[in-house]
This record gives sequence, structure tokens and C-alpha cells, in this order.
Amino acid sequence: MARTKGDHEARRRDMSQAVWRVMARRGFAGLTLRAVAAELGATTGLLTHYFPTKRALVDYALDLLEERTLSHPRRESGPGLAAVRDALLDILPLTPEATDSNRVWVSSWDAALSDPHLSAGYGRKYANSRARLEERVAAAQELGEMPPGDPAEIAAGAQSFVLGLVVQALFAPEVFPPARQVRLVDDYLAAFDRCGENTPASP
Repeated sequence: MARTKGDHEARRRDMSQAVWRVMARRGFAGLTLRAVAAELGATTGLLTHYFPTKRALVDYALDLLEERTLSHPRRESGPGLAAVRDALLDILPLTPEATDSNRVWVSSWDAALSDPHLSAGYGRKYANSRARLEERVAAAQELGEMPPGDPAEIAAGAQSFVLGLVVQALFAPEVFPPARQVRLVDDYLAAFDRCGENTPASP
């Protein structure tokens, strides 16, 4: 009996879930065809029909990770400094799901750094993230909630701060629990807020 398109899509969904569980539990280094097959309860022969090489599996895993990241619900507390805060909090491992996502992202850096193609793609992802953050910073400046300055530089600093916090929270979750992560973000932004209090909004 021929397989239907529905069967194919269902199998792809099952594989996506298996790939994600392997990455979340073992990190990117543990992502192998054998591990995914075991997680799926299938043979490696079945996997090679969809992923003929380890590179094909890696490419798919990265696409899956980006898809899950982009589809994650975002905070929307309001415009200005609140929007900047939301963007930073959305990056942090504040929930089990966000922790899994960040574990996979960080564990994938090694593969990306050793592959020029992947490295360039990661560079674009982080540049796009900075550009979105820059827009929020500029909007906060217009409202007088952040001081004057190059919004691109402020966004770069904020991104660097929050990514550093991600790494510390992953390696020492007992030292950087969610409540402390949020507090550190608020302390970081409070300096901008204080500066903004004395900065008139643009006419």
C-alpha cells in the first residue's frame, strides 16, 4: 500500500519531536542518526531515507530550532523600555521549555564555529536579532525612556549582556534561578531608565 502525503507529514512530525528530545537531553554533540532512531523506536535505515548524511540531519535540526524559537509566544508589555525588557526576557532560560531551547542553541555553537556555512548563518541570525532590538531601543529613546546615543550600540551591548546571562544560567542554574535572571535584567535596564528620566522626548 502506497504511503500518503499525510503519512509522510506525520512521520516528519514524529522525527521532529524525536530530534528535539535528543538535542534537549544530550545537547547538539549528542545528535546522531543512531540516537534519533532510538528515540523514535525506528531503524537508522528509516532515518537515512529522510537524512542521508549527518550534515542533512544537522541542517534540519537547526531549521527546527529556529522554527520553534520564532513560533514561541512573545511578551507584549507595551512600547518603549518595556518592549526592550520583553525582548531580553524572551531570550532567557526562564522556563523548562526556554531552558531546553537555550541548551540546544549553546551546544550548537561548536558545530557552527567549525563550519563556515553555519557560522555565516548564525552571524545573520544574531544580526537580525540585534536589528529588532535596535528598533525597540530607538522607540524607547523617542519616548524619553532611554538616553540619547547610537541605538545600534545600545542594542549590541544589551544582546551581549543577555547572552552572557544565558550561559551563566545554563551552567549554574542554582546560582542564576529565573527570579535572579529577571532581577539582573531589571537592574541592567534601570540605569537606562534613570538616565531617561532627565532626557526630554524628541519633539
